[in-house]
Amino acid sequence: MGQAHRPRGVVGWANGWMFALRPSNRQRNLWAVSLLDVRPTDRVLEIGFGPGIAIAALARRATRGHVFGIDHSQAMVRHATRRNAAAIRAHRVHLTHASVERLPSFGDPLDAVLAVNSVGFWPDSVERLRELRRLLRPEGRIALVSQPRCPGATRDTTVRAAQELQDLLTRAGFTHPRVETLDLDPPVACVLATNPA
Repeated sequence: MGQAHRPRGVVGWANGWMFALRPSNRQRNLWAVSLLDVRPTDRVLEIGFGPGIAIAALARRATRGHVFGIDHSQAMVRHATRRNAAAIRAHRVHLTHASVERLPSFGDPLDAVLAVNSVGFWPDSVERLRELRRLLRPEGRIALVSQPRCPGATRDTTVRAAQELQDLLTRAGFTHPRVETLDLDPPVACVLATNPA
């Protein structure tokens, strides 16, 4: 469990390869990116990017924009840097070893934020989401994804996880929440919301 939370060392490096190669992880990340409706000039942030699958998909969409990523695992930063080397050299992708509690500066306001299976690890999630809302432009979008990984997780577990994410977003001041579901085992929930104007 600790390696899933903060992969490190040789085992963390191996976990990164496992995360990248597992079909359900790839499918979940690419699906989440598709829901975020990223435009060519968007500035997008992913929190907890792992091996960088969603970062690469975001960069393919934000062709004239910028994709930022933070992850608190140095092993994952190395994985994602390798996977996104060309976009990093082109200064379109910027990856940072950092935690959600100590966000670096991203310059201009962001258009969209993505977090896949990481919100449950954040301390004081509502305050973190308020900070992210301040970094988003008015009408900016956020997508929080959860595929429960607890033993015995079912569709009901996913429904409860989606409701919890929706509640967190509402408490943080986001509006127009909606839930999308990907039919994996267990199902994946993506809760999308908007930063009010």
